[in-house]
Amino acid sequence: GAYSYEDCQATADWLLSQTAVRPLVGIVCGSGLGGLADALKDQVAFNYRDIPNFPQSTVHGHAGRLVFGTLKGRPCVCMQGRFHLYEGYPIQKITMPMRIFKLLGVETVILTNAAGGLNQDYKVGDIMIIKDHLNMPGFAGNNPLAGPNEERFGVRFPCMSDAYDRELQQLALDVGLELGFSDFLREGVYCVLGGPSFETIAECRMLHKLGADAVGMSTVHEVIVARHCGMRVFALSLITNKAVMDYDSEEKANHEEVLQTGKQRAEQLERLVSTIITRLEHNNNFA
Repeated sequence: GAYSYEDCQATADWLLSQTAVRPLVGIVCGSGLGGLADALKDQVAFNYRDIPNFPQSTVHGHAGRLVFGTLKGRPCVCMQGRFHLYEGYPIQKITMPMRIFKLLGVETVILTNAAGGLNQDYKVGDIMIIKDHLNMPGFAGNNPLAGPNEERFGVRFPCMSDAYDRELQQLALDVGLELGFSDFLREGVYCVLGGPSFETIAECRMLHKLGADAVGMSTVHEVIVARHCGMRVFALSLITNKAVMDYDSEEKANHEEVLQTGKQRAEQLERLVSTIITRLEHNNNFA
């Protein structure tokens, strides 16, 4: 079930007592994209199972560690391995780490995921900056904020029209241009589904018609909770496979393909994210 404010505070206090790092940036690594955590200097890492009240990960390709450290001098905390609805977790469990981030002092959350491309112009290996989302589980009444509202985190009815920080999207485009990544950097709308079964052809067609550019099984729940408690959000999808849109196609989606693409593009995605982090200004602490 849901975690109380006190549960979250106890977990955050425990972590703060175990490390001197005071993170301003929280990173969530998607399938095959855990390398960002490995890039942190002066690492202090905790297995999820050792952290009081923390959920555990069950998926191949998701490590299950919380890593504190610095990226080019910026204090960060990184989730290596995240939680998904398809693992059977209650949605409050999936998003609980966002509240821990908040209580650790995090101001900006950067989320990455692997997603299927619905937009016909997208290629496998493209990196999509998420500018908006479609929340299918939310339509069905599965929202992480359902239940009594905890005012100490945020308001009952949070706004989502500005969920994805526009300045950070622009910063990512500027950094991408500098790094020479413009050929494979996109901007688009991410649709979340529950999974674990991949989408049918009819579902892909439907989602594409509704304005989704990419489809996946994560991220949106975390975004909602991060925004609820006032953190800035930036999210990226690595397009690891193209959604099958016609019945003549011989192609089939599979998780191995997803992890393989992750390997090939991961280093560039990590460079993009680490460069963005060095340019962040947190209330001018770094100005």
